[in-house]
Amino acid sequence: MSGDFYRLCRMLHGYLSAAAFIALIFFSVTGLFLNHPGWLSHEPAERSVSLTLAKDEMTQALAAPVPGKALGEAVARHTALIGRFKSGDVQDGQAFIQYLGARGASTVTVDTATGKAEVVGKPSSLLTVVNDLHRGKNTGAAWSWIIDVTAILVIIMSVLGYVLFFSLRFRLKTSLILTAVSLLILAGVFILLTP
Repeated sequence: MSGDFYRLCRMLHGYLSAAAFIALIFFSVTGLFLNHPGWLSHEPAERSVSLTLAKDEMTQALAAPVPGKALGEAVARHTALIGRFKSGDVQDGQAFIQYLGARGASTVTVDTATGKAEVVGKPSSLLTVVNDLHRGKNTGAAWSWIIDVTAILVIIMSVLGYVLFFSLRFRLKTSLILTAVSLLILAGVFILLTP
């Protein structure tokens, strides 16, 4: 392969490394915390709030196309809710509404006759936040996009790194041996030591 091709690979590898390293460090650190959950074991306290929705708020919410969601939005105008709308069921004079997100969850119960609402907010522990961010659970489309872009950058950066091995004639043999040994170790641990 030509020197120009390797120079292009080096340049792209360098720029992609600069773009991907912060995200790579983040996912590496969160992976460590997930592997050692005892390091982040503090559980935050629940928060309970009682309130009463006005009659016109109740009428508008119950007439909405998705009454559970509309009731949750009405409650959210009076107190902070953790998470985003997940589900809302209205039946037998009661509404049960669930909000869920990486930062925690809120459960809202509304008496549809009186407008009395009970909100229980449960902030996530730091371990749960780390876990959700690492896996993209309860984080929404924007964070999923961050995970995908990070993965693509790391894959491209890694492939470019392997291409660059072929430009290092004196280190190529050692690099290929280290690659083979790494693959054998990963396969061996999975096959022999992973239940």
